Amino acid sequence: MKAFVLVSLKEGSEKDLIEELSRHPKVKNSYILFGEWDIIAELDFTTPEELGTFVMERIRSREDVRLTSSLIVAGK
Repeated sequence: MKAFVLVSLKEGSEKDLIEELSRHPKVKNSYILFGEWDIIAELDFTTPEELGTFVMERIRSREDVRLTSSLIVAGK
């Protein structure tokens, strides 16, 4: 199951989060963005529950994360 997660940060810690995400095998790509969202990450999980756990434990639990939005790919 492919998904994208958009992340908005409170501070300028984009590089720290990008480095952390790149070490996780389920993260296929991650990019720093300009605009409302600071980072987009491409993820590949088996179930929506696994995705939810990852987002809650690895991303939203960080003090510098203000907001996330998870987008599950429906088709190509």
